[in-house]
Order: sequence, then C-alpha cells, then structure tokens
Amino acid sequence: MSSGTDNQGPLWEVFLQPPNGGAHEHAGSVHAPDAEMALQNARDVYARRSEAVSIWVVPSGAITASTPEDMGPFFEPGNDKPYRHPQFYKVPQGVRFS
Repeated sequence: MSSGTDNQGPLWEVFLQPPNGGAHEHAGSVHAPDAEMALQNARDVYARRSEAVSIWVVPSGAITASTPEDMGPFFEPGNDKPYRHPQFYKVPQGVRFS
C-alpha cells in the first residue's frame, strides 16, 4: 500500500470492533492530517449508527503486507507441519460441539 498523501492529507486505514465484541475488522480508509483527526473522520464515516464500540486508525504507510506473488514461498513453511491440522487431535469424551 502507498502512503497516499495528497491535498487531503495522509491516508489512514480504519478498523472497527463490532458491538458483539468480535475482532476488529477493516472498514475502509480516511484522509486526515493526524491520528486524532483520522479517528474523528473514521467515526463520522464508518460508525454513524453505532456499528462499532472501538475504532483503530493506522497510517497506510505503516502497514506491511504480503503480496499474491508471495503466496507459495511465504506460506509454504506451515504446510510441512501436518500436526497443526485438527485431524491430529482427539476430542475428549464428554465434550459437546455447539
């Protein structure tokens, strides 16, 4: 991702936590000159109707991400560890699944 600076200010990525307490999820992006204004813009744009109980804003330039081209070599080390798959674990008697 690029840092996205232009006449609107730097680009910030917005993450919202839903009222049910789930994990923060990416909601979109806002432009703002600083973190406080980014937080206010994110609230105004993405949390107008109480869709969130917590908001995170992160400068877009601070995010490091893998690319689709990295898929094979980047994720491959985990594929050689079959013990990480659930079929290698036994469920104790008496445990119920919901």
